[in-house]
Amino acid sequence: MAVVRNKGRRLNEYIKDYIVFDIETTGFRPGLDEIIEISAVKVENSEIIDTYSTLVRPSIRIPASATRVNGITNDMVSDAPEIREALEGFIDFVETGILVGHNIHSFDTNFIYDAAMEVFGEGIYNDYIDTLYMAKSCLPQLKHHKLGDISEYFGISTEGAHRALNDCVMNQKCYEKMGPLLEVQMQQAVPKKKKPVQKIEKEQAGEMSAEQLWAVLENSCPECGGMLKKRKGRYGEFWGCQNYPGCRYTRKG
Repeated sequence: MAVVRNKGRRLNEYIKDYIVFDIETTGFRPGLDEIIEISAVKVENSEIIDTYSTLVRPSIRIPASATRVNGITNDMVSDAPEIREALEGFIDFVETGILVGHNIHSFDTNFIYDAAMEVFGEGIYNDYIDTLYMAKSCLPQLKHHKLGDISEYFGISTEGAHRALNDCVMNQKCYEKMGPLLEVQMQQAVPKKKKPVQKIEKEQAGEMSAEQLWAVLENSCPECGGMLKKRKGRYGEFWGCQNYPGCRYTRKG
């Protein structure tokens, strides 16, 4: 039976004030595995102004498989605060701010929500932006969209990856790089009711010959109204919208 979590909304936008967060865990199963590190960086006007980071002492031993990924050992967390104290610090730090993180929709927010429910009987309901979804939209040319892949694409150092605070800083830089790309995409996604084709038909048809008007209509994208361009692909020539990747309309050549 699927677990239902009343989390905040997943947003798809670029903002200047937010909190990037990341966790490390003993494994991948919320409800069975536990958080062993929580980190966050607070951002105002696109600049980091504060940080929060703590190891967490779990009630179970950290398996060797987890240590191989994040480098956190049982000795390192032996004197760390338990999850209640760590969560209290995290909640005080983020307050009601919008959270940003990589793959947090299906991983980090689930762990945080479940831990808060178990400890306080109340979840964490901040709205959030998942940079994994953002990367898949803004960088479709990449074969993989892990945080390391995106960082390398933008020339951002991946040193210290898989420790929560390092990943927060890395992801903040990636988010700022992808933000303008997302804004351009959204600007190019012209609503269907405002197609440039319709404007041409109404205001310029009287000044155009039948041949000219037909050429404009024939070479306009039916999805967004942009112009179509002939391109070559794996299976031969095709027509594609000039507003790609904001619009992905294609038709056979």
